[in-house]
Amino acid sequence: MENVHGDGIAIEGKGNVDSDHFSPYRADGKLYGFVCVVTGATQPVGKAIVAELAAHGAACIYACSSTPDEPYAQLAAEVNKEYPNTKVIGYPYKITSEEDTLGLIDDVLNSWGRLDVWVTSSGLLGPPSIAETSPSDLRKCFEANSMAPFFALKYAPPAMAKTTPKGNYPNAAPKDQAYGSIVVVGSVASTYGGCWGPCFTMSSHAALGVVRAGVSVLKGTGIRINCISPGQIDIGVDLKGFDMRGMSSQLPPASLQGPEAQKAIVGLERAGLPQEVGRVAGFLASGFSSYITGANLVVDGGASVMNPLTVPI
Repeated sequence: MENVHGDGIAIEGKGNVDSDHFSPYRADGKLYGFVCVVTGATQPVGKAIVAELAAHGAACIYACSSTPDEPYAQLAAEVNKEYPNTKVIGYPYKITSEEDTLGLIDDVLNSWGRLDVWVTSSGLLGPPSIAETSPSDLRKCFEANSMAPFFALKYAPPAMAKTTPKGNYPNAAPKDQAYGSIVVVGSVASTYGGCWGPCFTMSSHAALGVVRAGVSVLKGTGIRINCISPGQIDIGVDLKGFDMRGMSSQLPPASLQGPEAQKAIVGLERAGLPQEVGRVAGFLASGFSSYITGANLVVDGGASVMNPLTVPI
């Protein structure tokens, strides 16, 4: 059967793609009925992603982090104040644990009967030099930066393939066809070296490798996988309080390169904002990106295009 989309795009065998509830092809990109998982959700970029998915109308967002004492309630309150129909669930679990990942997916399916979006945004910088990098540091970076995406690719798709009738919760919508979107938030270190330390570069390359391998893995499932590679993002970290070993931060503080350096090497002459990464994640989660998979969307204000040799911090 061939159907013509509202924009004149013919879709083979996709059923009624213009129906209000079939979110991947909604002209407004809304995520009504969608159940989402965001790891690293209490970090600045993760918070922005949670807010963006709520703005798109997601029914439920699991806000995940490895630390039990993160301010989950505060995040939920902030999001629900603006988007009361999106339920935000704080969910501490070890993102690098296979068992914990499977437990989360079981909880999601038992509670909602569906899973639609999985965003991994929980990377670690690691130490800034090879001399300071131990095998343990390297292992931690690979776990956070590439093992978490690997678990998402391995275990989220079977859950995303499940269909379900319309629930009785706010922003509910039926899911009558298998679809899903996996978004890996990495770094510009996914494509070149020198923007921080060696294990950040190695593990960021591996994260992009998960995405590229994922296209063939997901072939025929209707599930997409993409990468976001941010450059300098102003995450509000002061150098005085910055862990120079990078074992508690996802991205380097933009203050490491002052305004003059940013004007010289960044096309837009400034650091980016977490919200600007969040908007890209919302785009990749929604039907606006329905024909994009295996992509690496570089969000760096044009720095790597202007002069990649001067980007490293």
